[in-house]
Amino acid sequence: MKIIKLFTVTVLLTVLFTNKMQAQSVNWATATKEYKHQLNLNAGWDYGLGFGVGYGYRLKYEMPVMLNITYAFPSGNKWLDDFKTRVGVQARLLQMGDFAFTGQVHGVFRRYGSPSVRLLNFGSDMSGVIGYYKTKWFVATEIGFDKAIVTNFKHTAAFKESFPEVQDGWYEPATGGNFYYNLQVGYSFNKSDVYIKGGKVLTQDFQTTPTIPFSAQVGYNIKFGKR
Repeated sequence: MKIIKLFTVTVLLTVLFTNKMQAQSVNWATATKEYKHQLNLNAGWDYGLGFGVGYGYRLKYEMPVMLNITYAFPSGNKWLDDFKTRVGVQARLLQMGDFAFTGQVHGVFRRYGSPSVRLLNFGSDMSGVIGYYKTKWFVATEIGFDKAIVTNFKHTAAFKESFPEVQDGWYEPATGGNFYYNLQVGYSFNKSDVYIKGGKVLTQDFQTTPTIPFSAQVGYNIKFGKR
Protein backbone atom coordinates (compact mmCIF):
# COMPACT_ATOMS: atom_id res chain seq x y z
CA MET A 1 0.00 0.00 0.00
CA LYS A 2 2.80 2.43 0.81
CA ILE A 3 4.40 1.70 -2.55
CA ILE A 4 1.14 2.45 -4.34
CA LYS A 5 0.70 5.73 -2.46
CA LEU A 6 4.27 6.81 -3.15
CA PHE A 7 4.01 5.97 -6.84
CA THR A 8 0.67 7.74 -7.23
CA VAL A 9 1.67 10.88 -5.37
CA THR A 10 5.07 11.22 -7.04
CA VAL A 11 4.05 10.55 -10.63
CA LEU A 12 0.60 12.09 -10.78
CA LEU A 13 1.42 15.26 -8.88
CA THR A 14 4.38 15.79 -11.18
CA VAL A 15 1.91 15.73 -14.05
CA LEU A 16 -0.46 17.95 -12.06
CA PHE A 17 2.14 20.68 -12.02
CA THR A 18 2.74 20.67 -15.76
CA ASN A 19 0.57 23.77 -16.07
CA LYS A 20 3.15 26.32 -14.98
CA MET A 21 1.45 29.49 -16.18
CA GLN A 22 1.57 32.14 -13.49
CA ALA A 23 -0.06 35.50 -12.84
CA GLN A 24 -0.14 38.03 -15.63
CA SER A 25 2.89 40.29 -16.02
CA VAL A 26 2.27 43.92 -15.09
CA ASN A 27 4.07 47.05 -16.21
CA TRP A 28 4.07 48.96 -12.94
CA ALA A 29 5.12 52.17 -14.70
CA THR A 30 1.69 52.30 -16.37
CA ALA A 31 -0.44 50.53 -13.73
CA THR A 32 -1.77 53.79 -12.30
CA LYS A 33 -4.81 54.41 -10.09
CA GLU A 34 -6.56 55.95 -13.08
CA TYR A 35 -7.85 52.56 -14.24
CA LYS A 36 -9.54 50.08 -11.90
CA HIS A 37 -9.56 46.97 -14.06
CA GLN A 38 -7.08 44.90 -16.02
CA LEU A 39 -7.99 41.97 -18.28
CA ASN A 40 -5.38 39.43 -19.35
CA LEU A 41 -5.38 36.85 -22.14
CA ASN A 42 -2.47 34.47 -22.62
CA ALA A 43 -1.28 31.32 -24.36
CA GLY A 44 1.71 29.19 -23.51
CA TRP A 45 3.57 25.94 -23.88
CA ASP A 46 4.84 23.55 -21.18
CA TYR A 47 3.73 19.95 -21.76
CA GLY A 48 1.43 21.17 -24.49
CA LEU A 49 -0.46 24.20 -25.68
CA GLY A 50 -2.51 25.92 -23.01
CA PHE A 51 -4.57 29.08 -22.61
CA GLY A 52 -5.42 31.40 -19.77
CA VAL A 53 -7.55 34.38 -18.81
CA GLY A 54 -7.10 36.69 -15.85
CA TYR A 55 -8.68 39.70 -14.19
CA GLY A 56 -7.05 42.25 -11.89
CA TYR A 57 -8.59 45.00 -9.76
CA ARG A 58 -6.31 47.91 -8.83
CA LEU A 59 -6.96 49.12 -5.28
CA LYS A 60 -6.96 52.85 -4.62
CA TYR A 61 -3.86 52.90 -2.42
CA GLU A 62 -0.67 54.90 -2.73
CA MET A 63 1.18 51.58 -2.82
CA PRO A 64 0.18 49.85 -6.08
CA VAL A 65 -1.84 46.76 -5.06
CA MET A 66 -3.80 44.53 -7.43
CA LEU A 67 -6.26 41.79 -6.52
CA ASN A 68 -6.45 39.16 -9.23
CA ILE A 69 -7.89 35.86 -10.34
CA THR A 70 -6.61 33.64 -13.16
CA TYR A 71 -7.95 30.56 -14.90
CA ALA A 72 -5.72 28.34 -17.07
CA PHE A 73 -6.58 25.24 -19.09
CA PRO A 74 -4.93 23.03 -21.73
CA SER A 75 -6.04 22.85 -25.35
CA GLY A 76 -7.74 19.71 -26.62
CA ASN A 77 -11.12 18.04 -26.79
CA LYS A 78 -11.57 17.96 -22.99
CA TRP A 79 -10.20 21.36 -22.00
CA LEU A 80 -12.62 21.70 -19.08
CA ASP A 81 -11.35 18.48 -17.44
CA ASP A 82 -7.99 19.92 -16.36
CA PHE A 83 -7.64 23.44 -15.05
CA LYS A 84 -5.78 25.67 -12.61
CA THR A 85 -7.30 28.66 -10.81
CA ARG A 86 -5.41 31.20 -8.73
CA VAL A 87 -6.84 33.92 -6.47
CA GLY A 88 -4.67 36.39 -4.61
CA VAL A 89 -2.84 39.69 -4.55
CA GLN A 90 0.25 41.25 -6.06
CA ALA A 91 1.78 44.51 -4.84
CA ARG A 92 4.75 46.70 -5.66
CA LEU A 93 6.57 46.61 -2.32
CA LEU A 94 9.69 48.61 -3.18
CA GLN A 95 10.67 51.11 -5.85
CA MET A 96 14.06 52.71 -6.55
CA GLY A 97 13.85 54.91 -9.64
CA ASP A 98 12.68 52.68 -12.50
CA PHE A 99 13.50 49.49 -10.60
CA ALA A 100 10.74 47.80 -8.58
CA PHE A 101 10.23 44.71 -6.45
CA THR A 102 6.81 43.03 -6.49
CA GLY A 103 5.47 40.37 -4.14
CA GLN A 104 2.70 37.94 -5.08
CA VAL A 105 0.68 35.52 -2.91
CA HIS A 106 -2.07 33.30 -4.34
CA GLY A 107 -4.26 30.42 -3.31
CA VAL A 108 -4.47 27.66 -5.91
CA PHE A 109 -7.18 25.15 -6.83
CA ARG A 110 -6.60 22.72 -9.68
CA ARG A 111 -7.95 19.57 -11.25
CA TYR A 112 -6.24 16.80 -13.19
CA GLY A 113 -7.81 13.71 -14.71
CA SER A 114 -6.29 10.61 -16.32
CA PRO A 115 -7.37 7.03 -17.11
CA SER A 116 -6.13 6.11 -13.62
CA VAL A 117 -7.22 8.87 -11.26
CA ARG A 118 -8.94 12.22 -10.81
CA LEU A 119 -7.07 14.69 -8.61
CA LEU A 120 -8.35 17.83 -6.90
CA ASN A 121 -5.70 19.92 -5.20
CA PHE A 122 -5.54 22.98 -2.96
CA GLY A 123 -2.21 24.75 -2.74
CA SER A 124 -0.38 28.05 -2.60
CA ASP A 125 1.85 30.05 -4.92
CA MET A 126 4.27 32.72 -3.71
CA SER A 127 6.72 34.66 -5.85
CA GLY A 128 8.84 37.78 -6.08
CA VAL A 129 9.48 39.85 -9.21
CA ILE A 130 12.39 42.27 -9.72
CA GLY A 131 12.09 44.43 -12.81
CA TYR A 132 13.00 47.59 -14.68
CA TYR A 133 9.85 49.44 -15.76
CA LYS A 134 9.44 52.26 -18.29
CA THR A 135 6.22 53.65 -19.74
CA LYS A 136 6.85 51.94 -23.10
CA TRP A 137 8.60 48.72 -22.06
CA PHE A 138 9.75 46.56 -19.15
CA VAL A 139 11.97 43.62 -18.32
CA ALA A 140 11.77 41.54 -15.16
CA THR A 141 12.72 38.23 -13.58
CA GLU A 142 10.46 36.17 -11.31
CA ILE A 143 11.29 33.49 -8.72
CA GLY A 144 8.54 31.56 -6.98
CA PHE A 145 7.33 28.40 -5.26
CA ASP A 146 4.13 26.51 -6.14
CA LYS A 147 3.08 24.11 -3.35
CA ALA A 148 0.44 21.37 -3.30
CA ILE A 149 -0.93 21.31 0.25
CA VAL A 150 -3.74 18.76 0.19
CA THR A 151 -4.98 16.53 -2.63
CA ASN A 152 -8.13 14.48 -3.15
CA PHE A 153 -7.70 11.20 -5.06
CA LYS A 154 -10.56 9.40 -6.83
CA HIS A 155 -9.23 6.35 -8.69
CA THR A 156 -10.96 4.83 -11.69
CA ALA A 157 -12.53 1.38 -11.66
CA ALA A 158 -9.84 0.10 -14.04
CA PHE A 159 -7.08 1.22 -11.68
CA LYS A 160 -8.83 -0.35 -8.69
CA GLU A 161 -9.04 -3.67 -10.53
CA SER A 162 -5.25 -3.72 -10.77
CA PHE A 163 -4.67 -2.28 -7.29
CA PRO A 164 -7.71 -3.22 -5.15
CA GLU A 165 -6.08 -1.88 -1.94
CA VAL A 166 -5.86 1.68 -3.20
CA GLN A 167 -8.01 4.17 -1.29
CA ASP A 168 -9.76 7.33 -2.41
CA GLY A 169 -9.88 10.47 -0.31
CA TRP A 170 -7.78 13.39 0.89
CA TYR A 171 -4.02 12.99 1.33
CA GLU A 172 -1.96 15.29 3.51
CA PRO A 173 0.38 16.76 4.64
CA ALA A 174 1.69 18.66 1.62
CA THR A 175 2.21 16.32 -1.31
CA GLY A 176 4.59 18.19 -3.61
CA GLY A 177 5.92 21.49 -4.86
CA ASN A 178 8.00 23.20 -7.51
CA PHE A 179 10.37 26.13 -7.55
CA TYR A 180 10.23 28.14 -10.77
CA TYR A 181 11.93 31.12 -12.33
CA ASN A 182 11.35 33.04 -15.53
CA LEU A 183 12.41 36.07 -17.53
CA GLN A 184 9.74 38.38 -18.90
CA VAL A 185 9.86 41.30 -21.32
CA GLY A 186 7.00 43.51 -22.45
CA TYR A 187 5.96 46.46 -24.57
CA SER A 188 3.27 48.97 -23.51
CA PHE A 189 1.09 51.19 -25.69
CA ASN A 190 -2.10 53.15 -25.06
CA LYS A 191 -3.93 51.11 -22.37
CA SER A 192 -2.34 47.79 -23.33
CA ASP A 193 0.68 45.60 -22.65
CA VAL A 194 2.03 42.70 -24.67
CA TYR A 195 4.63 40.45 -23.09
CA ILE A 196 6.50 37.21 -23.45
CA LYS A 197 8.05 35.10 -20.72
CA GLY A 198 10.08 31.94 -20.54
CA GLY A 199 11.44 29.94 -17.64
CA LYS A 200 12.36 26.70 -15.94
CA VAL A 201 11.00 24.55 -13.10
CA LEU A 202 12.81 22.58 -10.40
CA THR A 203 11.13 20.27 -7.88
CA GLN A 204 11.34 21.11 -4.19
CA ASP A 205 14.15 18.62 -3.51
CA PHE A 206 16.44 20.67 -5.82
CA GLN A 207 17.55 17.41 -7.43
CA THR A 208 14.92 16.55 -10.05
CA THR A 209 13.00 18.34 -12.77
CA PRO A 210 9.83 17.53 -14.69
CA THR A 211 10.27 15.64 -17.97
CA ILE A 212 9.97 18.93 -19.85
CA PRO A 213 11.17 21.56 -17.36
CA PHE A 214 10.86 24.59 -19.64
CA SER A 215 7.84 26.79 -20.31
CA ALA A 216 6.95 29.83 -22.40
CA GLN A 217 4.02 32.23 -22.49
CA VAL A 218 2.81 35.19 -24.52
CA GLY A 219 0.17 37.49 -23.09
CA TYR A 220 -1.88 40.64 -23.57
CA ASN A 221 -3.20 43.07 -20.92
CA ILE A 222 -5.75 45.83 -21.37
CA LYS A 223 -6.70 48.39 -18.71
CA PHE A 224 -10.16 49.94 -18.51
CA GLY A 225 -12.70 51.51 -16.16
CA LYS A 226 -11.57 54.98 -15.16
CA ARG A 227 -12.27 55.96 -11.57
